[in-house]
Amino acid sequence: MTSSFVSLTDMTARPAPVAMVSITDAAADRARNLLQQKSLPEGCLRVFVVGGGCSGYQYGMAIAEQPEEGDTVIEESGVRIVVDPDSAKLLSGCEIDYVEDLMKAGFTIFNPNAAKSCACGSSFQTADGAGQARACH
Repeated sequence: MTSSFVSLTDMTARPAPVAMVSITDAAADRARNLLQQKSLPEGCLRVFVVGGGCSGYQYGMAIAEQPEEGDTVIEESGVRIVVDPDSAKLLSGCEIDYVEDLMKAGFTIFNPNAAKSCACGSSFQTADGAGQARACH
């Protein structure tokens, strides 16, 4: 007779870790196309937050050749997304999408950390009211 020992901790279901930032298929396709156009197939999509905008914080995105020291790197749907440590706290759990309709086309961020956002959709405020608001342009 063979016996084996399994501890209760081994049997406890643990949720899979949630990616700090996720990306939709549409946004991943657009990001891959941009990286190809810039001749950076191994490049990254940098997502960040800066103070400003009409609600206090403003989203930013850029193409990066590679991650910088301290960046969090998330690879999803064939795209490397990099986030700096200061922005990571404000972007945790967000989803990057790409929308294209009659009025506009571009990347959009759905952020569960945003308590308020402005009508232009490019800035937000957290529940603690942090960030310095500026007028919309």
